[in-house]
Amino acid sequence: MKEYQTITEISGPLVFAEVDEPVGYDEIVEIETEDGRTLRGQVLESSEGIVSIQVFEGTGGIDRNASVRFLGETMKMPVTEDLLGRVLDGSGNPIDGGPEIVPDDRQDIVGKAINPYSREYPEEFIQTGVSAIDGMNTLVRGQKLPIFSGSGLPHNELALQIARQATVPEEDEEGDGSEFAVIFGAMGITAEEANEFMDDFERTGALERSVVFMNLADDPAVERQVTPRLALTTAEYLAFEKDYHVLVILTDMTNYCEALREIGAAREEVPGRRGYPGYMYTDLAQLYERAGRIEGKEGSVTQIPILTMPGDDDTHPIPDLTGYITEGQIMMDRDLNSQGIEPPVNVLPSLSRLMDDGIGEGLTREDHGDVSDQMYAAYAEGEDLRDLVNIVGREALSERDNKFLDFADRFEEEFVQQGYDTNRSIDETLEIGWDLLSDLPKEALNRVDEELIAEHYREDESEAAEVTADD
Repeated sequence: MKEYQTITEISGPLVFAEVDEPVGYDEIVEIETEDGRTLRGQVLESSEGIVSIQVFEGTGGIDRNASVRFLGETMKMPVTEDLLGRVLDGSGNPIDGGPEIVPDDRQDIVGKAINPYSREYPEEFIQTGVSAIDGMNTLVRGQKLPIFSGSGLPHNELALQIARQATVPEEDEEGDGSEFAVIFGAMGITAEEANEFMDDFERTGALERSVVFMNLADDPAVERQVTPRLALTTAEYLAFEKDYHVLVILTDMTNYCEALREIGAAREEVPGRRGYPGYMYTDLAQLYERAGRIEGKEGSVTQIPILTMPGDDDTHPIPDLTGYITEGQIMMDRDLNSQGIEPPVNVLPSLSRLMDDGIGEGLTREDHGDVSDQMYAAYAEGEDLRDLVNIVGREALSERDNKFLDFADRFEEEFVQQGYDTNRSIDETLEIGWDLLSDLPKEALNRVDEELIAEHYREDESEAAEVTADD
């Protein structure tokens, strides 16, 4: 342990100190102030003769007479299966009034990159209970599928719904002993949001299978950089050492990136796009790429990062870079929200690149892919016709076009709309899909196999409609 009283500068969340021996990058630091307080920090940059330290608790009360101790180790997360059901702050300390954590191990929060050769391809279905996701943009184990939202949209409600409803049906049926756990990492949220999260977790009993990390808006920005790494380290331990299927929900990644920009400005770095650090892509990739499956391991880590797009701009650096790294996105829509659709997920710009590998016979139902493709095409056509109606009026459209217009309305009102307390199985989701598709002419179902049409198409409904029209 090396100790110095050589602080030269304090800038925002950073402290600069002179040293006469090499200090390791990411090394943990203790700073003792004159009034006896001990603050923790981490080496952010180390060069010959001087180091910059980011202080987790903020630099208030630190002056040049403070003592700086370098502990010679990087930050580690105390991990144990007993973390399930616990609530921790953004630095990993318990804040739920429970007992101190007695760890089975202490693991480096930076984590180890998964060897690409050892990665298993993600292809097992995760049921979230949300039709717009399960039916149209399916989540699979080991995937990273972000939610792109906007300020004021109910992404927190959707996150909580997924947290309490998500299951792995395939494992439930096989009963192989693998369990499901949720790691919830909140960054930069308000105290009101934190209370809503905790009330929901406790009310629904979801807390029993969850580990919650809470970094509030008034907590230091530096801590925001640590929170997702602590959450992911916990997830990796439960997944790869205790065989859990772990779903990691991180909200809000925009607050995390703002903290990166704040620290970059304090370091007087040359800014990149819109003032964000040029290394933000690499930093985000280090977090997102910790999702996956490892050959020979039963567990898995699946990520749902949530970010609010500044100004609803999907070309902003944060969603732009996130989209490059992850395997798709779930897009929330302000117009659907204003119509009262819950959750307001717009399936047209949404995408799950691994969906085709996670659906079908043995995973969901053999008609899943066809139903999804047909509903997507029909809804897209209905959306185009809405623009045409604004010009020529509905009376100018053909009977076929009117059916697609009605389909678009029913798709939003019955398929996407389900509220935040409804948990639909994949069978229920697909049955609703067939109910909607049965309102379309059979010859319009050009993306569905004829055998599936014969099995699921509701002839009686369409015939009844024709009889009524004839009368």
